[in-house]
Amino acid sequence: MAGAQALVAYKDGNNGAVTVKTLDIKSYSEMVPGKLSFEVWGLKGEESGGAIMIFANMKVPEKVTTLNQVWQVGPSVTAGRFDKHDFAPENLNSKGMLNLIGDHNVSGGAVDSRTKKKNIHGVLNSVSWGVLFPLGAVIARYMRTYPSADPAWFYLHAGCQVSAYAIGVAGWATGLKLGSESAGVVYSVHRNIGITLFCLSAIQMFALFIRPKKDHKYRYFWNIYHHSFGYTIIILGIINIFRGFDILNPERKWKSTYIVVIASLGAVALLLEVITWIVVVKRKSSTKPYDGYNGQSRQQPLNM
Repeated sequence: MAGAQALVAYKDGNNGAVTVKTLDIKSYSEMVPGKLSFEVWGLKGEESGGAIMIFANMKVPEKVTTLNQVWQVGPSVTAGRFDKHDFAPENLNSKGMLNLIGDHNVSGGAVDSRTKKKNIHGVLNSVSWGVLFPLGAVIARYMRTYPSADPAWFYLHAGCQVSAYAIGVAGWATGLKLGSESAGVVYSVHRNIGITLFCLSAIQMFALFIRPKKDHKYRYFWNIYHHSFGYTIIILGIINIFRGFDILNPERKWKSTYIVVIASLGAVALLLEVITWIVVVKRKSSTKPYDGYNGQSRQQPLNM
């Protein structure tokens, strides 16, 4: 893991002896043996049952009571250089806190600052792209069917979307920060979808300022732009949230909770779609065509 100072053991390909080295890992492209920032001596490795155990003495700074600990299984050693490990969720979550004075030496349940940032990133984006944006679309599509809801539906829709955008930008910014702190760890698809969402939503916000009046000749084209961007944001947002779940690999209950929320919102939208079509059809069938006489008696032509 980039930034870690590690003790690494491997079997020598020539004689099969276990060799232990120290690594000061600056980046994944420079994983060569190097001196650590703290004193280490008595390095020794033993193999038992196919597993290698490392023994070492180390001197930590005075008054230090806990240390961050990471562990990995590397794939191979090539020409004396250590190859980088996989970046699957189980690899990235192989960390804990080493308590030097307590009764429990290793605490895997402690949440470090980086994990907290990941959790914040996930929550912000789930609420924004995954809940508020779809909710705003549902409000706009179904509330405006009823004249009594005008203009309340518009303010609810706009407020929901602006809030979603603000929260989404915060989530996007935390993602950029996490990316800058993760040298060598790149989730290209997740990152590219996130950048696309930010760009589309930023353009979508301009819809509030360039919205033509209902009878304007450009209103038709504005509707196409607004609706196409909106539905694209919703679809990409939900896709990226599930990609984020796969990357963060949280407890299953969090993913299940989001599935329940988005499925419930989809079910409500489907029900409202049916109700809306019923209302529209009834409204059209009850409206008689105008005959030009406003209900007054119509003079019949004379019979010749």
